[in-house]
Amino acid sequence: MGKQANLYSFPSVDTLATALRSYVISCQEAGIERHGVFKVGVSGGSLPKTLAQALLPPAKDESDKVKWESWEIFFADERAVPLTHEDSNYALLKKELLDKLPEGTQQPTVHTIDESVLDDTQELADRYEQTLVRSFASRDSVKLPIFDLLLLGCGPDGHTCSLFPGHELLREAEAWVSPIEDSPKPPPRRITLTLPVVTHSVRVAFVATGGGKKEIMKDIFEEGKGLPCALVNEATGERCSWFVDNPAVEGVSYPKRPFSL
Repeated sequence: MGKQANLYSFPSVDTLATALRSYVISCQEAGIERHGVFKVGVSGGSLPKTLAQALLPPAKDESDKVKWESWEIFFADERAVPLTHEDSNYALLKKELLDKLPEGTQQPTVHTIDESVLDDTQELADRYEQTLVRSFASRDSVKLPIFDLLLLGCGPDGHTCSLFPGHELLREAEAWVSPIEDSPKPPPRRITLTLPVVTHSVRVAFVATGGGKKEIMKDIFEEGKGLPCALVNEATGERCSWFVDNPAVEGVSYPKRPFSL
């Protein structure tokens, strides 16, 4: 068996956030070295709040600096709602993180969905895929976009992005971005990165906190059960790192590692 996902557990969300910052900055530096920018995909849920806790404090020194001007931010999934709607992942990231960047900060590039086609999720997905094509290279020359980092959450059912357990979308092998009309979690109409895109990322980081996650964490790490988060673990191995607090992995027997870069 190949190397397995890293499971980093912390006594508090504060200590988790400090480690997450170090990890994101190391991915940032690798991305900038690789191609002059940092291409990162983010999901919604509780993740933007934890990201803000990790990334908004002032840098301690040059090596601790978040270089926002080099960031290209994409959404791992998005809801088919206006960008100002409370269900929008963009609106959530804007509220929790982007609006709180210190005054004078050079802003990151943020790739949002095209609001003019909200009533057609296939067209919404196709247009977002075209956004990826323009950023990552012409479609003919690149089989899949390769993100420097995907920052993802884990739902209580083991879903990530808008890839849900047992859903036919888990078998999508061609598209980079797919529509979903029947999300078991509201709102039902969304678009999402597909599983091959997620698993081709240079690095994948999951953030999961709170005792409410411990049962699904057992399922993901001990049983697998074909859950989307487990499928990402299996396909990415050591390229995948989980940042969790102790309550989220209480009783989980999977080996936890001390955090180090």
